[in-house]
Amino acid sequence: MKTKYFQKLALLFLTGLIFLTFKPQSFEAYSENIPGTDLTLAMTPVEGGIFQMGNNEHADEQPLHKVKVSDFWMGTYEITWEQYEAFLQRNKDDVLKDPFGNDVAIQVDGVARATTPYLDMSYGMGKKGFPVINVTQYAAMNFCKWLSAKTGHFYRLPTEAEWEYACRAGSSKDYAFGNSIEELEQYAWYKGNSGSKYHQVGTKAPNKLGLYDMHGNVAEWTMDQYTPQGYSVRQEGVIPDPWVKPTTLYPRTVRGGSWQDDPAKLRASARVGSTPDWKRTDPQIPKSKWWHTNAPHVGFRIVRPRIAPTKEEIKKYWPEPIDDY
Repeated sequence: MKTKYFQKLALLFLTGLIFLTFKPQSFEAYSENIPGTDLTLAMTPVEGGIFQMGNNEHADEQPLHKVKVSDFWMGTYEITWEQYEAFLQRNKDDVLKDPFGNDVAIQVDGVARATTPYLDMSYGMGKKGFPVINVTQYAAMNFCKWLSAKTGHFYRLPTEAEWEYACRAGSSKDYAFGNSIEELEQYAWYKGNSGSKYHQVGTKAPNKLGLYDMHGNVAEWTMDQYTPQGYSVRQEGVIPDPWVKPTTLYPRTVRGGSWQDDPAKLRASARVGSTPDWKRTDPQIPKSKWWHTNAPHVGFRIVRPRIAPTKEEIKKYWPEPIDDY
């Protein structure tokens, strides 16, 4: 009898251990401190699901197709100058988060160091609380890699699908709030109300998920190659977590529109591709891979997948050594 009792007890213990091992992590909003600084990153949970991506009225947004995205957290706000300059200056790289339970194990010294700009990349429009601008996709991706090394949590840029899903917040209309351009004033800084400059993050109303500035203020980098001919939908039904991995430097995709754009470019499905013209006044030879001297409308925000990728999978998300990056 005692043997059977202890066998049952052992089975219950193992069952509980397995449950604890595979129990999903908490999926709530949180703030992440950047070790060695007093800066935090506010992260908002975005529960995955299926949605209609694209818009059949615009050539580069066709065809309308079903996409499924997995759970992820997204930055509540666009990355600010203060947060980016902590990466740029890197005075506290020796201060790391306690590694216990980390998603990733990246050596912070192995992350490429951004070059200091030779002029004021904010164009005098303000820095404290304002979104970082004029950064390349390469710079944004390395910020994510550095942040991952500092915190032990895996951060990256969003895919186009993740970005559009989060922007829509359940809406199938042009904007998260509907189709009314008159309502845009409440949610976005754009050409009609910006005063020809960007603004501090979070000063307009958020969408239903609690994400600010998804429409306007600054356009935001995604991880995808821009495809001017539209989407290449290679399968019927629902496409899981699509990502068009870049194979050429130009064009790469930015989303959301900016302070200098008309309402049409702020639509949830609107896409814009980067161009070499974004570096036209850069006198360096070769031109900087960190800064776009002529893209004061472009910034970024970050995401963190709920389920962290494996160590091998993580490698595909970091910048590749393209000679003319």
